[in-house]
Amino acid sequence: MHITDCRQGRYGRVMDGSLLAEVLHPERAGMPAFGCSIARAIVREGEATLPHRLRKSAEVYYILAGAGIMHLGSASAAVRADMLVYIPPGTVQWIENTGTGDLVFLCIVDPSWQPADEELIG
Repeated sequence: MHITDCRQGRYGRVMDGSLLAEVLHPERAGMPAFGCSIARAIVREGEATLPHRLRKSAEVYYILAGAGIMHLGSASAAVRADMLVYIPPGTVQWIENTGTGDLVFLCIVDPSWQPADEELIG
């Protein structure tokens, strides 16, 4: 059995500017064999991530708390708690926090996130 308290992760600023804690990655010691990776991200009030993309992996954002605007390529849409966003491989993406308080979401990446797959745009 593998249980993780996602709120207790080690957070750090990552390439896109969000605060991120990797909570499940199948290549990390002690993690179960699994086809995707899961991280918990925080975008502080008034902040936005930098435009970036995953070249080969698809990603799903599951919004846990807060409100924002999700940008995928040239399209934008409002997001809030209990919404899912599917991000196809190769799609330029960024999210901005438009609410009060933190925008918190899970990042589910399939296949598992790899540093070489991610790049900043512009």
